[in-house]
Amino acid sequence: MSVNEQIPDYDLDETVVVTAPGQLRALADPLRRTLLELLLERAATVTEMAQAVGRPKSTVAYHVNLLVATGLLRVVRTRRVRAIEERYYGRVARTLYIGALNRAEDKQVVAVINGLAEAAAEAAPAHAADELRCLLVHARIPIEEVRNFWAQVQELARRFAQIPRAGGQVYGFAAGLYPTDAPTLPDTQHDQTG
Repeated sequence: MSVNEQIPDYDLDETVVVTAPGQLRALADPLRRTLLELLLERAATVTEMAQAVGRPKSTVAYHVNLLVATGLLRVVRTRRVRAIEERYYGRVARTLYIGALNRAEDKQVVAVINGLAEAAAEAAPAHAADELRCLLVHARIPIEEVRNFWAQVQELARRFAQIPRAGGQVYGFAAGLYPTDAPTLPDTQHDQTG
């Protein structure tokens, strides 16, 4: 991939750990999460984002300003258009990772941010049209392997986000890794003695 094909078309950090209460509240809003997602494709102006989400420019400007104030968005370039400086916004990082939270209020805000629930709602029409590709697998593995596997999933998500844009359909990629009470087989005699 050449420099001209970089997705998004601006430099950003790979990961930023989000723990500040204002950032968490900003991420709890579905429109703000959508705006952040749009900017994974390329930098955009408020006008372009407003057109993409079908909302008034003033509404989108309010949310963009809030995301800038909380440090989740930044101006990545400007362009002069008829004596007016047009700002292009981009994310501060490709991945916004929610870090360890201490305050109960912060944990309640983060509970609203459930990517798997959003993906399930988005996927319902694809499921009805028999166009959903989905896997659910359970495995009893040590926590070190969980960390290693999740790093590989994050790399796969980065590769998905880097696929050159084309076609008329947007596809979602969702991944989750969570503890569960799924049943497991008992250890074999060999595993217990080995």
